[in-house]
Amino acid sequence: MDPRIISLYDRFTHGAMSRRDFLDRLAELAGSAAAAVALLPLLHNDYAQAAIVAPDDPRLMIETVSYDAAGTTISGYLARPKDRAKRPAVIVIHENRGLNPHIQDVTRRIALEGFLALGVDMLSPLGGTPADEDKGREMIGSLKMEETVPRLAGAVPFLMNHAEAAGPVGAVGFCWGGAMVNRLAAASPDLKAGAAYYGRQIPAEQVPAIRAALLLHYAGIDEPVNAGIGPYEVALKANGKRYTLHMYDGANHAFNNDTNAARYNKAAADLAWGRTIAFFKEHLGAPPRA
Repeated sequence: MDPRIISLYDRFTHGAMSRRDFLDRLAELAGSAAAAVALLPLLHNDYAQAAIVAPDDPRLMIETVSYDAAGTTISGYLARPKDRAKRPAVIVIHENRGLNPHIQDVTRRIALEGFLALGVDMLSPLGGTPADEDKGREMIGSLKMEETVPRLAGAVPFLMNHAEAAGPVGAVGFCWGGAMVNRLAAASPDLKAGAAYYGRQIPAEQVPAIRAALLLHYAGIDEPVNAGIGPYEVALKANGKRYTLHMYDGANHAFNNDTNAARYNKAAADLAWGRTIAFFKEHLGAPPRA
């Protein structure tokens, strides 16, 4: 698909333009209004493709849980192997649509790698993730970071104290969630490892607070996010932080999302996933497999 169309859709989904302006511009790029309508299903997520690991996979125990974050209840999707062995934990942070079926599936995939995996729903204070993606994006846009980051940080002690936790906690996030991994690394001194997929960076003055090792995945075709890489690297190096950065040439923003035909890049996604699991095993400890 024309990268200009994906870039246009990104601007729309991140609140830089109205739906009418998006559709008008899409019609211009596609050649007609009819062609634009035909493209829309390719731009939207198809959650029928989400279940790489089935929700009822017999190897896993899955439940809805909640934790208190300074008086605010945050719910989550907790998945782990059924053997109840103690294992390192990973927080899974969703994109700007909330805790949807795709992120639940990613949470199950991490659980099958042997980790105690918690997919957090950061829209909990607003009633939880809605089925309507557009509504979910609007709700994400209304969140205040000074409230949301501490609420997310509350997941770290929740997992550290879980009966099946081995102690160390990491986090992985995608798009909005990738940015939140960077924020969480600065906000939580107890976070041991953070893997950020195409996430916006934090200001240089916040970098000294980072204690976690970082794994930073970026898409080659993602100019708005990539514009901040240089200053972030300078700050990370100047402060002696542990990080590894990978650029996936030719891949679009959200290349890991296999429910989105326009963005998914299997080669990049598989490579990044392998690196992510190896990273967590290195910094959190190798867990018992499912």
